[in-house]
Amino acid sequence: MPHAIIVAHGQPSDPEPAEASLATFAAEVNALAADVSVHSATLANSDALEEVMDSLPHDTVIYPLFMAKGWFVTSALPKRIGDRNLRILSPLGTDPMLPDLVSDALKSALKENDWSATASDLIVAAHGSGRSRNPSAVANDFAEQLSQRMTFRSIRVGFVEEPPSISDAANGVSDQSLCLPFFACRGGHVLEDVPEELNKARFRGIVLPVIGELPPIKRQIADTLQAAFSAA
Repeated sequence: MPHAIIVAHGQPSDPEPAEASLATFAAEVNALAADVSVHSATLANSDALEEVMDSLPHDTVIYPLFMAKGWFVTSALPKRIGDRNLRILSPLGTDPMLPDLVSDALKSALKENDWSATASDLIVAAHGSGRSRNPSAVANDFAEQLSQRMTFRSIRVGFVEEPPSISDAANGVSDQSLCLPFFACRGGHVLEDVPEELNKARFRGIVLPVIGELPPIKRQIADTLQAAFSAA
């Protein structure tokens, strides 16, 4: 059976909880990927990735659980792989199916609350970067893709590490609002920074799960992993 490793950033200050959370995530994907054995490792947890890579065959693929094809995916991850001949797949945030899948999740959230999109605001809370335009470009493009699929009263994008801030984006929205954390995993930004910014804006809407935890996403990752070996 072929193998895949789901790789996420992790939490450098306290790596073990994030490592355990990613392992649970990978196990759920593994249950959906009948023809691929799915493993996991975070970049923040010392030599965890190297240990997993060294235990698996040379045709193992790496799935980056990241929202942009930024520095971690294009530089940090290849450096950790070294001279191992492993294939890196495209990260979650660049999956062409993502806007459709997230739109379906948003429609379900609206239906559960008996809200219409045209009377609701959507806040896309993303990471951003003070050094690279790529993360914000991915988030803004994603928001544009959503606007082509759903007619919200407004779609606003805010960032943790660059302007506009999440609090600026959320300022003045009605209580009939959704906040979508544009993150692959629940880490410090999602657990601390996003709620803090929303509190600044007195946001009283609904905060959805991060992208990686929306219902259709694990199935999509499983399908992507299986397709990677079908096409090989």
